[in-house]
Amino acid sequence: MSKPPITVSSLDLERLESLLETPAGASFPGRTQLQAELDRAEIVEPANMPPHVVTMHSKVKFSIQETGKDFCLTLVYPRDAGSTENAISIFAPVGSALLGLSVGDELAWPVPGGGSMTVRVAEVMYQPERAGELHR
Repeated sequence: MSKPPITVSSLDLERLESLLETPAGASFPGRTQLQAELDRAEIVEPANMPPHVVTMHSKVKFSIQETGKDFCLTLVYPRDAGSTENAISIFAPVGSALLGLSVGDELAWPVPGGGSMTVRVAEVMYQPERAGELHR
């Protein structure tokens, strides 16, 4: 499955690159993959972020292609992972893969015991930039 193009806000990029410079970020196992995603992203100002793109703190509805079931997750920074309901950290492999995706994009989601399922971004239910939170 080829990777879809991704869009990242300049604010998220700045914060994530700072996070990768911290001791926790430097030792994070998926650091290289997250950096590779940031390197290939189209960077836009928060005010210009398309409303259908997954940004940090976006609440996203997904559908599992194989079962038709839906679920929701909020993409968060590691420090918020324990305090946000249904949160997925940007430091989780799937979290890194979600950043910058658009509604309709699909990704292979690893399942326990090996293998993967195909997950489609069905809806960005909440996006800070769309809500006018440009400096969060």
